Amino acid sequence: MNDAAKDLAQALGTFMEEARELLAEMEAILLRAEDGSSLEDDLNALFRCAHTIKGSGGLFGLDEVVRFAHVVENVLDRLRNGKLQFDSDLISLLLACQDHIANLIAAIAENTEVPVARSDQLLSRLQAVLGTGNGAVMATPAAEPHSSGAATSAGGGGAMGPDHWHISLRPGRQVLQDGMDPLAFINYLSQYGKLLHVETVVDAVPEFAAADPEICYLGFEVALASDASKAEIEGVFDFIREGSQIVIVPPQSQISAYLALIESHHHDAERIGEMLLACGSVTANELAVALAMQKNQEPHARIGEILVGQGAVPPQVVEAAADQQKRVEEKRSSEARIVKVPSDRLDALIDRVGELVIAGVGTHLQISRIQRPDIQESAEVLLSLVQDIRDMTLRLRMVAIGEVFSRFPRVVRDVSRELGKDIELRVRGAESELDKSMVDKIGDPLMHLVRNSIDHGIEPAETRMAHGKPARGTVELRAYHESGSINIEVSDDGGGLDRDRILKKAIENGMVAPDAHLSDQEVYRLILAPGFSTAAKVTSLSGRGVGMDVVRSNIEALRGTLDIESVPGQGTTMRLCLPLTLAIIDGFHVGVGSSHFIIPLDMVVECIELPPDVGDRGYLELREQALPFIRLRELFDEQGPRHPRPRVIVVRYGSRQAGLVVDRIHGKCQTVIKPLGPLFAEAPAVSGCTIIGNGEVGMILDVQALVRLCAGAGQSKHAKN
Repeated sequence: MNDAAKDLAQALGTFMEEARELLAEMEAILLRAEDGSSLEDDLNALFRCAHTIKGSGGLFGLDEVVRFAHVVENVLDRLRNGKLQFDSDLISLLLACQDHIANLIAAIAENTEVPVARSDQLLSRLQAVLGTGNGAVMATPAAEPHSSGAATSAGGGGAMGPDHWHISLRPGRQVLQDGMDPLAFINYLSQYGKLLHVETVVDAVPEFAAADPEICYLGFEVALASDASKAEIEGVFDFIREGSQIVIVPPQSQISAYLALIESHHHDAERIGEMLLACGSVTANELAVALAMQKNQEPHARIGEILVGQGAVPPQVVEAAADQQKRVEEKRSSEARIVKVPSDRLDALIDRVGELVIAGVGTHLQISRIQRPDIQESAEVLLSLVQDIRDMTLRLRMVAIGEVFSRFPRVVRDVSRELGKDIELRVRGAESELDKSMVDKIGDPLMHLVRNSIDHGIEPAETRMAHGKPARGTVELRAYHESGSINIEVSDDGGGLDRDRILKKAIENGMVAPDAHLSDQEVYRLILAPGFSTAAKVTSLSGRGVGMDVVRSNIEALRGTLDIESVPGQGTTMRLCLPLTLAIIDGFHVGVGSSHFIIPLDMVVECIELPPDVGDRGYLELREQALPFIRLRELFDEQGPRHPRPRVIVVRYGSRQAGLVVDRIHGKCQTVIKPLGPLFAEAPAVSGCTIIGNGEVGMILDVQALVRLCAGAGQSKHAKN
């Protein structure tokens, strides 16, 4: 692949990424409109999203995207101009169009067949909304036959006048070096109407010997007959606006047209005067006079105030320009604080930092054996800096979980409509941060849980009202940090889990003995078994017993747990408890015999001595509370030397506590998590391994599995007693 092809592929990838962000913004705006919580600038932002996708797609020759987005854009233009009003059907149609644009872009990215038939179906519905059932008005205007030579002829005497758009274009000199062809933009104008005349301006062309073939010296004066808006025409030049001089003179200079242009202006105008000049609201002469007046005044007045005082421009236009300038400056300031880095580079950086941590710990251990206080002090400073670098590097990969939550308003809307239910989604704690690698993997499990809450949890409106509940059900997504982990809860205010029905179904399937005595928590966890379902019939959403077992396995693969709480008649809460990161943690180093183990430090509550009178019991009394514990020596069949005074490490995971009996406590350490190979994938209660300071391997304990093991052992012992 040559450099030009690589540049094109990279630019296309950037367009795909930007389009996905714009489509997500469109969806959020439409959902806000349906809830009646629209923001002031939502209609303009919605139009800009479709307009940008269409304009960018046209530059890459994505004709189907342009054809479809053009009609969507016209509907949105009528919405923002007050000629159409939002209703439920129109919002549903626009959401379907947003989905279809996403599918078109995905088909192009994956090089699969573009769904043109679906485009035609949606276009017919859009044309019906606009009252143009035959499609004559809403179809993208066909280009007039022309050639590059005809488009850039130096003469010809084409018609010019107040009934035509006049576009003055002076491309930036570097435009050819950026891979852009000014003629392509001019020819693209024919998509909006008829090119009446193109005059090529050659005043800046130097002598042939002094000309640089990579520099653009030409300018163009264009006459265009079109019914398009000024914002649409301006959007054609989005990709060459920087460094270029573009003036668009409309057939009739109405204030409403200038306001619409200013609202859709995206270029970085530094001063109000320049912005008004660029959009054609004032002439160059009027602006020059105003600037001279501003220079002679003390103190200097605002250029907008002078122009209004001259009567050169209405005050509404100046106010709109000032607002747009403020928005541009705020956006530019925000973008200046953000640097996008490919995830593979970030992963590589974290891997290197992990190795640096291991080397730093080993070096510190070796130096601690040397009786040189000065060297030891330097080693302490170095290790402290390594810890800071580790923490800052991990924070680079932390993102707000709201990135996942943002997809669920649409899911709740669509599924509740499919089931004929009225359901509200509430989101809390969307700002809670989680490792990017975790965010990418919890989307599907959360999707299953939300859909199950809607399908199984929330009752029909008639049933809810019969039980004294509001007709509208509620599903809540909540995230919060606790003990070095993040908890994500999916709650509903439905009827709760039917304990007796679940137990009966489990006995019928042979999963539980008929005489078994199970706690509520154990019964509820039966729904996580593969193939288990209590649904009376199979639907498109449930009934096949596939889903909850996938949720459990996916969460456990992330070293997390899934707990279920349910109150009959009040609702159900599914709680996911996940570690914040899968890369590097602060660990608590302990020893059993000749083996080394690491416990995540955030889960350690305290350390105590094992009472000598415990005997064979699996629990001890701690501050008048029973604390179940497990002996790591027995669990891992460790045969090394015993310690006469074993210790108990009290750990917490979620709302549960348990004790781990060990021989020695080595203290805090930085731990780089290394995955276990396939040979050790079934090792009990181990989530990974690490290299400790002396070069030996330490096993990282899966605390959540150990806590569950302790709880189960404690219940068994109590049952026997």
